[in-house]
Amino acid sequence: MRDLAAWLAKTGVAGAIAFLAGLWSSSASQSDPQDFALIEKGRYLAIASDCASCHTVPGSDRPFSGGRAIETPFGNVISANITPDRETGIGAWTEEQFDAAVRRGIRPDGARLYPAMPYPAYAKMTSEDTRALRAFLNTVEPVRNVAPPTALPFPLSIRAVMHVWNALYFSAEQYRPDPNQSAEWNRGALLVQGAGHCGACHTPKTVLGADKADSFLQGAMIQGWFAPNLTNDATGGLGRWSVDDVAAYLKTGQNRFSAATGPMAEEIVLSSSKMHDDDLKAIAVYLKSLGGETSPLPAALPQSEPIMIAGAAIYRDQCAACHALDGRGVERLFPSLAESASVRSDDPATLIRVILRGARSVATAAEPTSPGMPSFGWQLSDLQVAAVATYIRNAWDGAAAPVTADRVKEARKHLGDRTD
Repeated sequence: MRDLAAWLAKTGVAGAIAFLAGLWSSSASQSDPQDFALIEKGRYLAIASDCASCHTVPGSDRPFSGGRAIETPFGNVISANITPDRETGIGAWTEEQFDAAVRRGIRPDGARLYPAMPYPAYAKMTSEDTRALRAFLNTVEPVRNVAPPTALPFPLSIRAVMHVWNALYFSAEQYRPDPNQSAEWNRGALLVQGAGHCGACHTPKTVLGADKADSFLQGAMIQGWFAPNLTNDATGGLGRWSVDDVAAYLKTGQNRFSAATGPMAEEIVLSSSKMHDDDLKAIAVYLKSLGGETSPLPAALPQSEPIMIAGAAIYRDQCAACHALDGRGVERLFPSLAESASVRSDDPATLIRVILRGARSVATAAEPTSPGMPSFGWQLSDLQVAAVATYIRNAWDGAAAPVTADRVKEARKHLGDRTD
């Protein structure tokens, strides 16, 4: 008490008021640690937002501790530690600072985040959402982990350039429900555009890394894969899939047409497979309502073309045992190539990659079998890979541009430089 009296005498009433106001502000900016409903809401938002994918190093037993390199066309962005560790995580952040980082891309020190952290999508969420998310993160184990700094090339290494990027491309507007659509549709739109940030992978980008607004969800290259068109385009998108097909794919990683591999497999394991069924249906309803631009189909290559004859022979020898001579595979085991919009995408990158490197489909609680496709890159030449890829893209009433040996050679070199 003597020390307190001395301090009050020294600082005066104004100092005491400021001190008490600071204490009140600090406590007011933190959620009740016993608000279990808020924490549960935040836990679900962390799943829907797929936070674990970026903020946990694969194979690590320290979730949300950061340090994962997020590949972008400009270089790797290192994810932050978002555990409640006070020195290396977000434990010392106020809720207001956390909200600014998540929905505005502004760190507590005022520096701007790169949009590899998808704050342009999270901006559609509410401050109540981020309060819930923070309440959940406060419950995870604090981990002391100093993530290495992000080191992009000049001038991107100067974070101040993000002021210009934000002025050009960023909108802080929250999601506004469409009164002409159902509640289910609006829920799906909010999840796709906001927490799910589907456009981060599936929307083509400008040279500055911003979404091309007029090509929303129409497919884009990411981490050596082509993230497919998610619109209802019958040629290259989800036109042949029903609402139930889309929901089943998101829940289990498989449906009667396809099986998830690559980055999408990770998303399904960590995020959509753990989401509520009604939310997955809402996402499917929304995606099926999107009409993308349908590119005119090229003329299918005649079966008598030399590349088609060679491709058909390779397919019979190497592929038909699993995918069948008619290309329809085995439902929920081996994907249908005859009905796959993905293999006929404008960009054949994923098809080439899977032939060269092989792939393993995702395993979920609903579909624990995780069949794998072996690599054929060691066995087939660039010309042979091009031939069988061209055949798959143009057989069974399909039509797509042929794949060249030069394109396969380029892909083989690019994949040789990758460790994933």
